[in-house]
Amino acid sequence: MSTLLIALGCAVAYIVAYYTYGSWLGRKLFQLDRQAIVPSHALRDDNDFVPTPSAVVFGHHFTSIAGTGPIVGPAIAVFWGWLPALLWILLGSIFIGAMHDLGSLVISLRNRGQTVGEIAGRVISPRTRILFLTILFFALLIVLAIFGLVIAKIFSMYPGSVLGVWLSLPLAMIVGYLTHRRGVGLFGLSLVSLVLLYLAVYVGVYYLPIRLPESWNSVMVWTVILLVYCFFASTWPVWLLLQPRDYLNSHQLIVSLFLLVLGLMVAGWNGASLMDTTPAIVAAEQIPAGAPSMFPFLFITIACGACSGFHCLVSSGTTSKQVNNECDAQAIGYGSMLLEGMLAVVVVLACCAGVGMGRVAKQDLPNGQIAYERAIDVETQQMVTGAAAWRSYYSPNDKWVDFKLDNMVGAFVDGGANFLTAIGIPLTLGVGLISVLVACFAATTLDSAARLQRYVIQELAETIHFKPLTNKYAATLFAIVLSGLIAAIPGAKTAAGAPIYGSGGLILWPLFGAINQLLAGLAMMVIAAWLYRRGKPLWFVILPMVFMIAMPTWAILINLFSANPDIGWIASGNRLLTVVALITLGLQLWIIWEFVLVWPKIKGVLEKPIEN
Repeated sequence: MSTLLIALGCAVAYIVAYYTYGSWLGRKLFQLDRQAIVPSHALRDDNDFVPTPSAVVFGHHFTSIAGTGPIVGPAIAVFWGWLPALLWILLGSIFIGAMHDLGSLVISLRNRGQTVGEIAGRVISPRTRILFLTILFFALLIVLAIFGLVIAKIFSMYPGSVLGVWLSLPLAMIVGYLTHRRGVGLFGLSLVSLVLLYLAVYVGVYYLPIRLPESWNSVMVWTVILLVYCFFASTWPVWLLLQPRDYLNSHQLIVSLFLLVLGLMVAGWNGASLMDTTPAIVAAEQIPAGAPSMFPFLFITIACGACSGFHCLVSSGTTSKQVNNECDAQAIGYGSMLLEGMLAVVVVLACCAGVGMGRVAKQDLPNGQIAYERAIDVETQQMVTGAAAWRSYYSPNDKWVDFKLDNMVGAFVDGGANFLTAIGIPLTLGVGLISVLVACFAATTLDSAARLQRYVIQELAETIHFKPLTNKYAATLFAIVLSGLIAAIPGAKTAAGAPIYGSGGLILWPLFGAINQLLAGLAMMVIAAWLYRRGKPLWFVILPMVFMIAMPTWAILINLFSANPDIGWIASGNRLLTVVALITLGLQLWIIWEFVLVWPKIKGVLEKPIEN
């Protein structure tokens, strides 16, 4: 029952927040204007700037910001206990994350669809633009290197998910063509596409799991294929692939979330409980060896779902170029973040109460198919449930370095599938549905990140007058190749000590949360400067800004200089991570200094208008 009450309480809190704090931000502070001319109309080119119905933009924005962030972060953080994770998700998303996303979207809409990095150069100083864009470049490089690895891991772990994920691409292109070129209504197309997608999931799970030959490095092969896909997703018009794919994925997510919440409610009513699985706050002796302290690491482990700097890139990079009416910004910017927060809440519940319903075991059947069932304890011949099941994923005997990315994704997939069994969905099909959900989410973040990185590279190339990379194809190719080279680095080894090529994203993974949250703090600095120039209230942005700069900075410093080789980057000899972290800190300090210098001079002074 506790699981059910927590889920309902969080849902009510988000609804109340949207119609109170969210409405105040949209109507009173940012004064959203239905008559304002938005960039999608003023600069329409039918490639990047495309006026789009609010439902489609909401789908694109939500699936782009969500990705696997609100899944992986909470799935890791629950080892500190479910209560700290839930509190940070709930309070962070309402008062920090959603405000950050809405603010980034609004200031981009008011600045001809420019990115936050470009706007920083005008509201703070020209040097800040270059510094900010450089941080954006590193942040997106990490996203591209890691999310390709995440999807490749999911394909390798859950072969039944492959068919459904790839079928969504031609379905999206057909929907995009028919709606944009032929004027066909969205509702019927969306319904048919959703049915076909779930049919593909069923076929992939039960009849056609796609596995690469064992002699191949499946992770590396899938990563290369995904990066090739990203090249086309980044350069083709948004209406052809990016928009419709995200729109279809948003429907798939809403259906999956509905099923998860329904299963959670039934399971919670029948007794599935967080209390029987893990304490609200885990005792120190039950935390894995070498794990960092809850403060400040909780606030960078859970990024998406509470607050994420990547969202400012989506808001100002792609979404602001598609918004059809300025008044849509509250639902798209603030509402999407709250929905992502609810997803993160469901992840916490799935990784605790859901996992506690029974450990999931994989079975390879003689006919080449895969089945899943609840694991049985060899000694007692009983299902492994409750605290024992949870500890099979979050064992205190493990080291912090053993908390692998794919294992934590597996905890959510298994826990979520357990919830689905409560409403009669077979465990094997449930695993397929949740794994497709995770892979599709990660793919939407991956292709959006590729497009955003293309924008950043083009802007930097224009600044330094390097003409070859101002071309969108050349900029995209540079981004994809560089990400592929990093991904190809052996970032891990087999049990026998052999290098695993294709896992290079894992090298930069420890920095992902911190640089993501630093980016959020810096974006709020730009929002604060923009508001200060207009004499607007600042209390709601200054405190979150300071918090989101302090927490990741504190975490990076601990990671850099800790003597514990499990978390200390210098102590472990991780040179690439150390260098990127030091560069990021240096750029951040320089941006803060530029902000401090200009602050006394800008109150009530509007920045120069954008030159046409």
